[in-house]
Amino acid sequence: MEHTYDALIIGAGVAGNAIARELSRYEIRVAVLEKELDVGMGTSSRNSGVLHSGIHYKPGTLRARLNVRGNAMMGGLCAELKVKIQYIGKLTVAQDEEDVRTLFALKEQGEANGVPGLEILDTGAMQTIQPGVGGIRALYSPTTGIICPYGLTIALADNARMNGVDFYLGREAAAIRHDANGFTVKTTEGDSFKARVLINAAGLYADRICSLLGISQYRIYPCRGEYLILDKRLQGSLSVLVYPAPRKGSAGLGIHLTNTVDGNILIGPSNEYVDAPDDSACTSDIIAQLKKEGHELLPGISTADFIRNFSGLRAKQTPPEIKGFNDFVIESRTDYPGFINLLGIESPGLTSSPAIAEMVRGMVAERLPLKEKAAFKPERPGRTELFHELPAEEKADLVARDPDYGEVVCRCEQITKREVLDAIQNPLGARTIAGIKYRSRAMMGRCQGGFCLPRIVQILEKEFGYRPEDYLLFSKGSHLFSGRVR
Repeated sequence: MEHTYDALIIGAGVAGNAIARELSRYEIRVAVLEKELDVGMGTSSRNSGVLHSGIHYKPGTLRARLNVRGNAMMGGLCAELKVKIQYIGKLTVAQDEEDVRTLFALKEQGEANGVPGLEILDTGAMQTIQPGVGGIRALYSPTTGIICPYGLTIALADNARMNGVDFYLGREAAAIRHDANGFTVKTTEGDSFKARVLINAAGLYADRICSLLGISQYRIYPCRGEYLILDKRLQGSLSVLVYPAPRKGSAGLGIHLTNTVDGNILIGPSNEYVDAPDDSACTSDIIAQLKKEGHELLPGISTADFIRNFSGLRAKQTPPEIKGFNDFVIESRTDYPGFINLLGIESPGLTSSPAIAEMVRGMVAERLPLKEKAAFKPERPGRTELFHELPAEEKADLVARDPDYGEVVCRCEQITKREVLDAIQNPLGARTIAGIKYRSRAMMGRCQGGFCLPRIVQILEKEFGYRPEDYLLFSKGSHLFSGRVR
């Protein structure tokens, strides 16, 4: 089947979906291709969920400029999209005098980037902000925040879909041809897409998309970061984010403690270069390292507090022998007019995503006339809070109108049947187990689905006619049930 659009985006991570939502403001036809069966299944759902302030990046770079701009935009964006966000601040902690010098350099750099409110604190001031934190000095950045990364990615896609963007999930680009009329993209599913503007937002696979056009100057080096998730028993233990002072030559910002907007604490990430962009394995030696370094930053953690581990991958442009960071690549190619290329969008890509979308919109405007839609809807329906977070009176009213709110499916997270049904009946039509999990928070508690997963399976079977072979965890071939079924 052949489809024709004005702009085609490859990749439905946070950057691709932010671009889609931004372009949905205009009277143009926009589509998104995504090789996975849902949006945000790569780096965008597997990271710390931190909104960075902008202290870590060289003044004048795209990373610095888009980070600070994106941070300032995110509060309003999340209010429109009903996404949880908290600006809780961060302590970057020094353990020795070399680290202290690093803190002063970061403060100077952050101020040059326009980051407000930076302070160097002594141990007394550190303890006032975060009792029990180790270290001899700290840099405090009040505009650092936390957000649900997969929640934002899904919300951007939902709002883009509401405003007319078409999403083609489970479609992997296999060939790209460029001519005077624009681009033709063939997928592994046999579809053909024509577009005047093609936007490469493929993250870990962005270099492969370049290669389909014959662009060979870029290479992505996947770098894996592993995390541990702590039980909500520790909710409130951290009032701010706690990071170590970064060490020269590292591939990341070091192992740190991170609050989440839903009450857990993350320890991580590690950083390890791997060969494959889908190598999201977790390893016993890294788990031991995370536990050790987590104890050093917050000694009150116990082994019983660890409920799950996971890993994500950074799309680095720097090879293992160099490490460090390169600036974002966001370019409108002159050799392939209409090709807008995003490459190496690692941290702070989440924070920068709305500013990246603004920048890309300007590039699209050079190729297409952008007339604003009178009917653009900036707000996503629904609410920010989960059902169990609502006042008692509001919960009672909802149960009276819809009894499915009165049936708890996930005991750990107190997620109701109605919330699970809403996750299944989502605007994008994605129905993987991971997609239900990310939309509802079912299966995210201490038992990790031991109680609620069988009930979700029953709902899919009885109310949506699922057969055993229909249940997929997140991607093609990831069957929940296999072998002979009676």
